Amino acid sequence: MDPAEIVVTVLGAAAIGWILWYFLLSRGKGTVAALGGGVQEITVRVKGGYEPDTIVVQAGKLVRLKFYRDETADCSARLVFDAFGINQELPAFETTAITFTPKEPGEFPFRCGMNMLKGLLVVEPPGTSRKSAASPHKFHDHD
Repeated sequence: MDPAEIVVTVLGAAAIGWILWYFLLSRGKGTVAALGGGVQEITVRVKGGYEPDTIVVQAGKLVRLKFYRDETADCSARLVFDAFGINQELPAFETTAITFTPKEPGEFPFRCGMNMLKGLLVVEPPGTSRKSAASPHKFHDHD
């Protein structure tokens, strides 16, 4: 191999590694939904992804996720929450509220209609007290 082939191979391997990390392994900050009037509520901005992409709520309490779609890209035109039977159109530059009550703790992915944009709803047992943290998983300590 000559030096140019080595450089191209190393750069290609680095690009593949970054792509795998970005789409499969990276996870944004977990954001705890605010509780007010008996409803856990959070606004999610949709623009090239979900911001925040990890939302933490408690089981057994009403959840209202307000998705503001800040773009016109076809990919973000639909929200799919398979575990809760939600398949909702998200009109561009409008806020769409999705309301449901998760019954059981667990991790529930949500996605766009094309399965390119992805997020995660982390449902914790009732009475859990947490703040936003880098990882919402139960095996990490949160203060």
